[in-house]
Parts: sequence; structure tokens; C-alpha cells
Amino acid sequence: MTKRANARYGYFPSLYEGTNSLPPHPERRVSLTATVFLSYRVNSWTELVFDPEDAGGKGFGQVTGIAGFPNGEITRVSSATPTLYVARGFVRNTWAIGSATQALESGPNQLAGAQPVCRFTLSTGKFALTDYFDDNKYSHDPRSQFMNWSLMYNGAWDYPADVRGYAIGGIQELTMRGWSLRAASVLEPTEANGPTFDTRIAKNRGEAVEWEGRYRPMGHGGALRVLGFLNRERAGTFRDAMLPDGTTDLAATRRPGTKKYGFGLNMEQEIAKDVGIFARYDWSDGKTEAWAFTQIDRSVSGGISAQGRLWRRPGDVIALASVRNYLSGDDRRYLAAGGIGFIIGDGRLNYGPESITETYYAWQAAKQWTLTLDYQRVMNPAYNRDRGPVSIGSLRVHWER
Repeated sequence: MTKRANARYGYFPSLYEGTNSLPPHPERRVSLTATVFLSYRVNSWTELVFDPEDAGGKGFGQVTGIAGFPNGEITRVSSATPTLYVARGFVRNTWAIGSATQALESGPNQLAGAQPVCRFTLSTGKFALTDYFDDNKYSHDPRSQFMNWSLMYNGAWDYPADVRGYAIGGIQELTMRGWSLRAASVLEPTEANGPTFDTRIAKNRGEAVEWEGRYRPMGHGGALRVLGFLNRERAGTFRDAMLPDGTTDLAATRRPGTKKYGFGLNMEQEIAKDVGIFARYDWSDGKTEAWAFTQIDRSVSGGISAQGRLWRRPGDVIALASVRNYLSGDDRRYLAAGGIGFIIGDGRLNYGPESITETYYAWQAAKQWTLTLDYQRVMNPAYNRDRGPVSIGSLRVHWER
């Protein structure tokens, strides 16, 4: 599977710039991601998964200046040169609960065959937490759906991961006919948005629990997911970082085991054949710095997606969504005093919620090729009324075999 994105924005109003501001002049950036999904079935209940990945490219402003960043395939790495690395490598064990089975089609990290309808699954190794949690039929995959960070995932969930978005640990999942319950415990990065993991699991680790209910009102499929998370990390706290002289020092407040917690609500619903809607509400305590994902403390989003069968283009998709991101009071005061996080910080702040609208049209040019035109409009980038709005256009090329 390969994705290439070419994105651009033009001049936008800006009264000032800071360390982590989006540059107010035009930028054009290209990104490339290629993943090979390899799976091997050892026996009826054990599978091995190994995914080498090659990724490269730069984000706007070195991936700074917008909390809901516009390209979900861009990570905050130091080099734009394509680099080969191991994205996933884990063992998956599945135990049947009952004799009923269902047919499973081949897909990424999924082998074709019969799968127990009711089952318990244990996955151990390296993976992306977002492969299992906060899923959504209409908004979850930046390679084929919405590209914005705060639309593809729960923006307030500072999900544990290294700089490329992967974690090490274990996930347990109980799946029944109409619901699922999953839990995970994984390592946290050693540094904020860093490439290595902290192995002091007694002090620092990330935990998540999610319940998923599936239903079919009037024959139209839908799902509701409720996520809760608790991170323990060597993070700093905004209130303690505010010094008496009016300056800030977040690094001095970092202590092992600092807690960050929150929850998320995630809904998807088909409303007519080939037309579906989705919505998310995300919340975190907002007391500590972002450590692995992005600086969002509250977020509400929703959108609609329609398949091209309605206009005799069954492989095409058109979609529209909006998201509104917020900061907690502590976070606002920290940024207004000149503080910076690893992704935003203009040196001062005239606070306003960061509002983003995204729309795309995905055209299936051939069986294995899809071209997507994507447009995003960002109001108050990095929560600052003194900067923006910013209009961003992208062309995404996706190949999958």
C-alpha cells in the first residue's frame, strides 16, 4: 500500500510569529508512505504480523502551527528522506467462544478464512493503538478518508506512541455478537514526541479501555464507542510552569508518573444506502503537556460521507466534515505567557477555538489507484485569533494491491 500527498497553502494574515508558528508565506510539501502488510498463520489460533514501512516528507512549518495538523501521514521526524523501519511486529492469539464462525476477507493484517463470531484476542508486540481503538467507518484512515489529525482520531487522546505513531505493549479484546470490549497497556515515549520508549512501566505507561456497541436500526449499520484513557508519563504541568516573573519553564516541571486522563465518544451511522454520518466528542483533563500526539484538550467533530454508487461511480467517495478544537484554562494561560509545546506556540495568544472544515473527493481511477482532491480551511490556527485563516489544498495518490 502506497500513498503520496502533495499539499500547498498560500499567504494568510498574521500579526506576529513565534517559535512554533505556521509560516504566513506559501509552502508546498510532499509526503510519501509505503507499507507492506505481512501475516502468517501458525495454527488455527496464532498469527504473526510484520509490517515494514517506508515514509518520508516534510510537513508545513516542520509540522508546527496547527493543533489539528492537515496531513495524517506526516510525523514529526527530523529528516524528510524516506526511511525504512518496522511499523508493526506482533503475535495475535485468538480463542473461540462457541462454535459459530464467520467468513473473513483478506485485508491489511488480516488473513482470509473462518473467524469465530465470539472470541477473545490477545495481541502482543509493536502496533498502533489506533489500529484497535477509536475506529470509525467514515473517518479513521488518512490514506483514504479525511487527512486532518483531529478528524481521523480522537484529538484529545494523547495516545502513547513513538514519533512515527507506533507503540509497544499488549491489547486484549473480547468480541461478542453485538458488542466488544478492549483494553491496552503500552509503553510511553521517553521524551515528548520522541523515538524511544520508556521501559519504567511501574512509573510510566499508557492505558486505554473501550466499549463498542454495534446495532442496525431499520437495517442500517451503526456503532457507538466509549473510550477512557489514563497516561502516566514524564510530562510537565502548565500551572507549575508559570513562573512569578511572568515567564514559563515547562521542562523544569517534568516528573515521572505525571497523570493525564480523559475520555471520548465516537459514533457512526448509515442513514441511507451508501450514505453515512459520524461524530466524536473528546475530552482530557488539560493539566499536562501533550506527550505523543497533539495539543488538544477538548474537541467536537462530525461529518457525512457518500459513496459514488449514487452517481454510478461505485468506487468514488465524497465527504465533508468539521471539527472544533479547544484548550483548557491552564493550557491557554501557559501559551499566552509565551510558552510553547512540541507542536504549537506563537509566543503569545489571543485565544479562539481552532475550527477546521475539510472536504474531499476520492476518484477511483482504476482498480488499484485512487486520486483524491482535498481542501481544508483552518480558522484560528493554534487557537490564535491574530493569525489565519489558512486554506490548504492537497492531491493524494493512493495505490493498493
